[in-house]
Amino acid sequence: MLKKKDFIINGKHNKPILIDVSYLANTTNNPIIIFCHGYKGFKDWGAWNIMAEYFANAGFCFIKFNFSHNGGTIEQPIDFPDLEAFGNNNYTKELDDLQSVINWCFENATIKKTGNLDRLALIGHSRGGGIVSIKANEDNRVKAIISLAGVSDFLSRTIANVDVETWEKTGVKYVLNGRTKQQMPHYYQFYLDTVNNKDRLNIKNAVSNLKIPHLIIHGDNDTSVFIDEAENLHKWNPKSTLEIIKGANHVFESRHPWDTNKLPKALKEVVNKTIFFLNSK
Repeated sequence: MLKKKDFIINGKHNKPILIDVSYLANTTNNPIIIFCHGYKGFKDWGAWNIMAEYFANAGFCFIKFNFSHNGGTIEQPIDFPDLEAFGNNNYTKELDDLQSVINWCFENATIKKTGNLDRLALIGHSRGGGIVSIKANEDNRVKAIISLAGVSDFLSRTIANVDVETWEKTGVKYVLNGRTKQQMPHYYQFYLDTVNNKDRLNIKNAVSNLKIPHLIIHGDNDTSVFIDEAENLHKWNPKSTLEIIKGANHVFESRHPWDTNKLPKALKEVVNKTIFFLNSK
């Protein structure tokens, strides 16, 4: 029987982190996966819940969480009621949040009972792919990583098509959320945090140093993060495995809301490739 439990933990930056864990009841020693959502994302977006169930039914302890400053709240975790938090988010906060979740895994009774902490993998989608790449290089408790439509460079993405001088002068820039129609704020601290931590946030260096199994999955119809970013990741870590999903877009044909209990074909292919990869290591 599939079980799902919700948890709330304290983040390092004065905001809580909402977590859910999916696993098969009365099982032990399950490999653990921690999933990181991407930019303008959240743990319950689209088909992520169906994906969690699929992994759990395949024998994994699957953990996903909302970054503390993703714009959601404990009471309203879907979409972005807290735009002030969103505006104050940055890459190092997300790295800290992921560290908090990893640390929590090693302390939580449910995880220790059902999961195998010696088989801890990270999966990151889009911006989350960059976050897991850096964290895997920082924390030797991580034994494998999977980048789904992952970015390869934070700094260039942060300053792309941006007048930094105006950003500094006004203190904020806005990005339209095409789905919710919200103007999403990005305070100037985001730029400063990225520049001040540019060495730590160098995905190329992190990926080049990886000594653990590394799977890169990308759709060849991704117009948000182009496929050359996946090719860069693979070039920087030649021991990695690169899988291209034919015809798949940035979210592997999912959407929000997702109103069926089946995975889209492209995302199912992603999950099956990931399961095969992790079980073969």
